Amino acid sequence: MKNSNQYKMGQKLVRLGLILFLLGLITGLLIPVLENPRMGLSSHLEGTLNGMLLILFGLIWDRLSLSEKLLKWTFWLALIGTFTNWFTTLLAAAWGAGAEMMPIAGGDYSGSEIQEIIIKTGLVVLTLAILSVSVILIFGMKEKNN
Repeated sequence: MKNSNQYKMGQKLVRLGLILFLLGLITGLLIPVLENPRMGLSSHLEGTLNGMLLILFGLIWDRLSLSEKLLKWTFWLALIGTFTNWFTTLLAAAWGAGAEMMPIAGGDYSGSEIQEIIIKTGLVVLTLAILSVSVILIFGMKEKNN
């Protein structure tokens, strides 16, 4: 029998993925008014793709063979990584910043020192979170003993 709490966590991931997907679509509508439209396109893509990633995580969630504590950590790391990915690129687009860490989307746009620190911090946090989630999920997909 499947763990009902694990199933509920998966359902929450699907719901939050749909919300992030919608935020990505709304971001696409904002592209023309952002300081750096190219970074705005990146934020739009991050929102939609990371929304789909959360949906995918939610769909496999009840197949994971992980402890309750590790499931909770992974759940929160997935949310932190995906939403931070969208939000950090949106901030960079709105501020006209981020070229140092994201040179293709950033182009010649550089923000204030504090803006660049916020963007760098967000990018490092989301990278560590998503890498951790990916490794945990790979090992968590071991076959369960029935």
